[in-house]
Amino acid sequence: MNHEHKGGYVKAESHGGITTIEFFHPQGNSLPTTMLEELTACIHGAGNEEETLVIVLRSAGSKAFCAGASFDELLAITNEQEGLQFFSGFAHLINAMRKCPKLIIARVQGKCVGGGVGLAAAADYAIAVEGADIRLSELAVGIGPFVVGPAVERKMGLSAFNSLAIDASAWRNADWARKRGLYAELHATVEYMDESIGRLAGNLSHAHPGAMAEIKKMLWAGTGHWDHLLPERAAISGRLVLSDFTRRAIHSFRKTS
Repeated sequence: MNHEHKGGYVKAESHGGITTIEFFHPQGNSLPTTMLEELTACIHGAGNEEETLVIVLRSAGSKAFCAGASFDELLAITNEQEGLQFFSGFAHLINAMRKCPKLIIARVQGKCVGGGVGLAAAADYAIAVEGADIRLSELAVGIGPFVVGPAVERKMGLSAFNSLAIDASAWRNADWARKRGLYAELHATVEYMDESIGRLAGNLSHAHPGAMAEIKKMLWAGTGHWDHLLPERAAISGRLVLSDFTRRAIHSFRKTS
């Protein structure tokens, strides 16, 4: 499965029980709505495939893992309905990852911003390389990490999420993220990271599918209300993004970042 989107793509490939879902966008692997929908569909599809035993989520290139929302699309939002729809893209993807009965390993080869931190947090096991620094820059552009908040807080705890949400301009390094549980493993080189991902995915492809599904259910216990919570959170950002304050903040942020 391979879908192109204006210079970006989402593709899924399966070998030996391992389905690898890869995304790419020339603007720092940011995610426009079409690609968010495609990723959600790929996660959903792999979750329903009997042959798929484990999922590896990765992005292409050697730079950012995911720069979050597409600024071009943010600036194009003209009403609350469009705002809700745009931010619901991340809500639907995080919920698809949460409900997928297969374990999802994230390969984090570079920086994560905003929604990108949410993706790493919504994976069941994130393996990263040095330099995979993180930032929740939402407040700096006049909104907030509302949709990704529950996923980040669940994985890293309230105090780490608190730090990221309030100091929106500061990068936290990959070791900070590992110590607070966002990354299960941190490796010195891409080669070591990929070796570890290959080993874990290989082991899981021979594990009992029913046992893995039950473990996942246990790990995500108490999150059933996210089906309603995340779209409610999306509506908050959808409203805020219409303000002149936020539009000015996005324009100035783009110039400096």
